[in-house]
Amino acid sequence: MTTEAAVSTPGRPAIPNHAQGDYHFVRSFVAGGVAGCCAKSTIAPLDRVKILLQAHSPHYKDLGVVATLCAVPKKEGYLGLYKGNGAMMVRIFPYGAIQFMAFDKYKKILSKQLGISGHIHRLMAGSMAGMTAVICTYPLDVIRARLAYQVKGHHRYTGIGNAFQTIYLKEGGIPGFYKGLIPTLIGMAPYAGFSFFTFGTLKSLGLAHFPELLGRPSSDNPEVMVLKTHVNLLCGGVAGAIAQTISYPLDVARRRMQLGVVLPDSDKCLTLTKTLKYVYSQYGMKKGLYRGLSLNYIRCVPSQAVAFTTYEFMKQTLHLN
Repeated sequence: MTTEAAVSTPGRPAIPNHAQGDYHFVRSFVAGGVAGCCAKSTIAPLDRVKILLQAHSPHYKDLGVVATLCAVPKKEGYLGLYKGNGAMMVRIFPYGAIQFMAFDKYKKILSKQLGISGHIHRLMAGSMAGMTAVICTYPLDVIRARLAYQVKGHHRYTGIGNAFQTIYLKEGGIPGFYKGLIPTLIGMAPYAGFSFFTFGTLKSLGLAHFPELLGRPSSDNPEVMVLKTHVNLLCGGVAGAIAQTISYPLDVARRRMQLGVVLPDSDKCLTLTKTLKYVYSQYGMKKGLYRGLSLNYIRCVPSQAVAFTTYEFMKQTLHLN
């Protein structure tokens, strides 16, 4: 394999390597954003139900996952299942873009500059990438949670813009958009870390030991082996399930802190420790800290499967391999 100072094709001027680097940055950003949007659109109705269950909405408080999925369309129409999804799409494109792009960047820094390699660098890079994406897009996540929690006929906010304005004016300005950030970061570290770690490890082991059975040449670079689509989906789903199991109680605490004054017991959920203790003392482990986990398995498996598979597909489409 040779290294060239510029890339050229007949009839076209040569493109310097630094320009290729810039284009790679943009393509990587787009690939991650598209992967995130596809993944979240797949499970948007389940996300809405999860928020209603986690926060013990008084309108659906005695219902389970399936019953809530059936009750929301009856009470709010079928579009009620997608309430807050507009804010989610505004958030998830930069979130997915930053997360996947940061993961690749952190991996290179850890291996080339710090000398950390092997499977551990995937875990560390995934954790840092997840936290970076959260910090950059957290206000949009708060807005989306507030809108998704609303029930038809009981609206506090009329839309994304009104929610931004109301929170800023009535909840202390900028800090109002970062309620629940600490439990989110604490929960994101193991979630993103184990998600990228599990997927990357399964991918490398599969291609190393069963290349003909599980892999195929990349469409943009035949010298690079990639997983077949159905194997990608399976590895992504397993990665999501493991990551969610580890981090779910922190996700419950995050949602309650994000919803803030919307909840009648918001004064009990001011810090991570207080929120975890309150939810456990009031509702216990199964109906409190792990309430909605069955739904989360149903939603996180296809979500992560679609996210990783779409990103791998976009890498080939945009010539990132």
